Amino acid sequence: MNADPARARRDPAPVPGTPAPRDVAATSTAILDEIGRAVVGKRDVAELLLVGLLAGGHVLIEDFPGVAKTLLARSLAAVTGLRFRRVQFTPDLLPADVTGASVYDQADGSFTFVPGPLFAHLVLADEINRAPPKTQAALLEAMAERQVTADGVTHELEAPFCVVATQNPIELEGTYPLPEAQLDRFLLRLRVGYPERSEEAAMLSRRAARGQERVDLRVTADRERLLGLQRAVEAVHLEDALAGYVTELVATTRERSELLLGASPRGSLAVMGAARALAAVRGRAFVLPDDIKAVAVPALAHRVAVKPDRWVRGVRAEQVIAEVLDVVAVPIRDDV
Repeated sequence: MNADPARARRDPAPVPGTPAPRDVAATSTAILDEIGRAVVGKRDVAELLLVGLLAGGHVLIEDFPGVAKTLLARSLAAVTGLRFRRVQFTPDLLPADVTGASVYDQADGSFTFVPGPLFAHLVLADEINRAPPKTQAALLEAMAERQVTADGVTHELEAPFCVVATQNPIELEGTYPLPEAQLDRFLLRLRVGYPERSEEAAMLSRRAARGQERVDLRVTADRERLLGLQRAVEAVHLEDALAGYVTELVATTRERSELLLGASPRGSLAVMGAARALAAVRGRAFVLPDDIKAVAVPALAHRVAVKPDRWVRGVRAEQVIAEVLDVVAVPIRDDV
């Protein structure tokens, strides 16, 4: 019996040393289940945070205080066994405070580089918009190049490397808005939102029964396993028709009358990378249109700029991207 060419395109041959789709899904489910012990509800947000890590990108979580932004990042690091560092961004934070600096050793008269908190696998940049522009620029090199330069010497960062940044969208006093170039370096921007009443009640019940503030999470994956999952994401197949669909979505943002600035080609790469990672997390070796739709808003909304007059009228970037998803037709397979 001849092999089905359509299925061959959707199920590419596995790459040696890469976990099978079912193994990726099993590990992802275990990670999300364990995070769910600390963060009640919000599994969809936790899933997208995991997608950002597996896609090799960085994630910006923007929402009100107290909705578990920091807890999500801490829980992901704890469950995956990754080296974790938290940096509380403040107006007096210097670039060397995050990158590290050379320290003079009086004993032998030499300088020794002392690594900063960026030398970790998962870095939480808490309230990132409180840091001055010079410190934000130092973070940008690490995010974009996976390296840190101090005193003219470049130091590579160990993979995986993911920055999870948080910021409060309603408090503007003493903050420095992130420049467009740095916003564009985040693969996804997520919003957590308030929990449902039943979820909040469950959170209180769990806290009372636990008898302590901290939740002891079990490590369900290690660094090597995470690197294997990232290789599996790179092996996920994206059909040419769906690549064209992503291109059309991004190109349409440049034509919208509500937008001053549409998404760049990096936006196309972000949608593709996040969609492939989401497909892998859900146990598939190929991307579906639903994967693209699920990541389009968090991957594109922070890469476009709404015209000031439209913004004053209540138009938001997320709404525009949602409308783009409605007007751009999904390609129909011709081999079904």
